[in-house]
Amino acid sequence: MASPLQPVRGTRDLIGDDSVRFAHVVETARRVTALYGFSEWQTPIFEDTRVFSRTLGETSDVVTKEMYTFDDRGGDSVTLRPEGTAGICRALITNGLTQTLPQKVFYAGPMFRYERPQKGRYRQFHQIGIELLGPSVALADAEVIACGWQILNELGIAGEVVLNINTLGDAASRDAYRAALVRYFSGHAAALSADSKTRLEKNPLRILDSKDEGDQRLAADAPLIYEHLTEEAAGFYKDLKAALGVFGVPFTENPRIVRGLDYYNHTAFEFVTTALGAQGTVLAGGRYDGLVEQMGGPNVPGIGWGAGIERLSMLIVAPKAAARPVAVIPMAEGAEGQALEILRALRAGGVAAEIGYQGNAKKRLERANKSGAGFAVLVGDGIKLKNLVDGSQQDVSLSSLVPLLLS
Repeated sequence: MASPLQPVRGTRDLIGDDSVRFAHVVETARRVTALYGFSEWQTPIFEDTRVFSRTLGETSDVVTKEMYTFDDRGGDSVTLRPEGTAGICRALITNGLTQTLPQKVFYAGPMFRYERPQKGRYRQFHQIGIELLGPSVALADAEVIACGWQILNELGIAGEVVLNINTLGDAASRDAYRAALVRYFSGHAAALSADSKTRLEKNPLRILDSKDEGDQRLAADAPLIYEHLTEEAAGFYKDLKAALGVFGVPFTENPRIVRGLDYYNHTAFEFVTTALGAQGTVLAGGRYDGLVEQMGGPNVPGIGWGAGIERLSMLIVAPKAAARPVAVIPMAEGAEGQALEILRALRAGGVAAEIGYQGNAKKRLERANKSGAGFAVLVGDGIKLKNLVDGSQQDVSLSSLVPLLLS
């Protein structure tokens, strides 16, 4: 006998309690983002590879090591989406929405990265996220962060996370900072990892994001961007911190946050927790003013974040169980037709109801008790409503059944 098939490494089934937690995260995010004026978009799970290779940065780990890329039968290179922002920006352009701004977008769905599976991190993982496209002021950044903070609050985990923020400055700030980093890391080039030696030539800011322990030790003494900010960039950062204070969002400044993708500028931020071990980032993002233009559209500023649903699900308390269903049980031969009518009426009235597919009345009642149903509607000589918790029962009419169960 062949061994049973297993899920592909880095994937998993969402069943039972896991599914309930997962749905609760998405539903909470969908509700909160609507309060902030965001509407939901759905983009394809795979895109033209250039959507990601052009935008995420040639030196990013995502592009160099993690993307699921393949040629389809027509010979076109396509990639399973590794993140949500690039696809949203592509959709903005191809749907002709760059002249209808701002666009406030919420998304939820699967992403794919080929990396070593870890606690709360899978090769097929799921994200919620928002993108605010159009505004170029710090207030937009603060509102996006505040929206994420409110979601964490309403999931009951705000007390377990810390918001770290940083600025990556404007183009002039980054040019000056890049030159300072090149000078510093060039003096320690022999000690850099192979990946960071490549980054030194192409994008030295990415060295600050390295996971290599040797790189991290060097980065700890690297110059800070605050010393290289233009007056305008420093003002933007000051306005961001002031707005976060008004929104009541606590934060810590962390000059080492650069984010993992090349399209970020100005604001970078991460909500982190120690409750999940070393892999503690649960919601993170930043500003990406040049991304839409880089993809062939006009200059449209943007700010957004993404959050791993799996990680958030691991932190939340399980939601309250749904109301117990009502079991409809035909008690005599010939009562099946009326039982089905009652079943339809209950569901149409908003009452969760189920019916056993086979077996005599006694066995169906036993199954109803084991299933956790709260009530049973016994259909035979009239209609009786039986409380399966305390065993009491009463005669009822069809018209009174739904109001009684909803009371």
